[in-house]
Amino acid sequence: MSRRRKVLVAVVTALALLAGGAYAATALLAVPPPHQLARLLATAPSEQGRLFPSRTVEASASPRALPASTEQMPETVPWKGEDVTVRTFLDTTHTRGFVVLRHGRVVEEWYADDAGERTRFSSWSVAKSVVSLLVGQAIAAGDLAEDDRLVDLVPALRTGGAYDAITVRDLLDMASGVDVAENYREYWPFTGTARLFLSTDLPGFLEDHRELRFTPGSQGEYRSVDTLLLGMILRTVEKEPLTTLLTERLWQPMGAESSATWNLDREGGVEKAFCCLNATARDFARMGQLVLDGGVVEGRQVVPAAWIDRISTPAPHPVSDWGYSAQWWHPEGADDDFTAIGVYGQYVFVDPDADTVVVKLSDHGTEQDELETVGALRSIAAQLAAADER
Repeated sequence: MSRRRKVLVAVVTALALLAGGAYAATALLAVPPPHQLARLLATAPSEQGRLFPSRTVEASASPRALPASTEQMPETVPWKGEDVTVRTFLDTTHTRGFVVLRHGRVVEEWYADDAGERTRFSSWSVAKSVVSLLVGQAIAAGDLAEDDRLVDLVPALRTGGAYDAITVRDLLDMASGVDVAENYREYWPFTGTARLFLSTDLPGFLEDHRELRFTPGSQGEYRSVDTLLLGMILRTVEKEPLTTLLTERLWQPMGAESSATWNLDREGGVEKAFCCLNATARDFARMGQLVLDGGVVEGRQVVPAAWIDRISTPAPHPVSDWGYSAQWWHPEGADDDFTAIGVYGQYVFVDPDADTVVVKLSDHGTEQDELETVGALRSIAAQLAAADER
């Protein structure tokens, strides 16, 4: 064999060994194999839901109407110290779907060229706020209470140590202290939330991560693992997958017109409760309107009024210097408004004073321009309300 051929064989062998090692490593870590990770990196955040196994959330047989409004959208919003057109704001923040409701009517509905009213968008952490509504329903039904301890509801997680003090309330308000870092690094997705997102064994992940950063209930710190634990509580207590609970208790009663999907850790596995609910902008707007209307749809109390009060009132401990309550954000400068927020620019913004809901689904930076974006959404609501008064 020639020297050149020997070198070529050695290089090919080395690459094969490296590839084999990479596949073995991802299997050991219980994350998708390298070729799937590469595909993930090449896919826009708003479309990543199609890359994972999922269950279907069935639409309502009687969708709630979203009639058109005669009100006019504001022409400009504040952005980075100046006024820009709404279209400039949407383009600058890489928006793909945008819906504005006022008095339950559509003032504005806009989509990027490659999207439309039937497009399912990945909502990321907006799903946390949806889980909150399901928890509120379960509490009202007497199936659990905020003072219940996690390990009494999910005994498999019991440690005999400080972890066992975590309550449902701690998880709701991001105050559990569970030590799973909120890491979103795309090119090193093997720790913290990035690993959580990729895990093909979420129950195993939870059992392997039961150490604490601080005493449960003593402070607030944003942790996606808290919502995953809430999802495990619901699944254990209600003895149904989250997708079934969402379909029967929220999606259909609120009048969703399109089916949604909820990504799983693996085929037939468990829902990624902390993210990965994929739905249309119009149906996220219906969810926001449900919250704005005090949990009522066409005279039916779908989400308890007491739970709407709970999510609209900041909890004792701030999270990332913002108000927070039961998986809903109260950003800096909030009066009565509050919002669901997902990484990469997802918002379901609710302003009760202005009777306005704004949904914005995007492919923006990881946690980029969040306060500025909320400021623009607040401006839209305020300008619509002011026009009413003229």
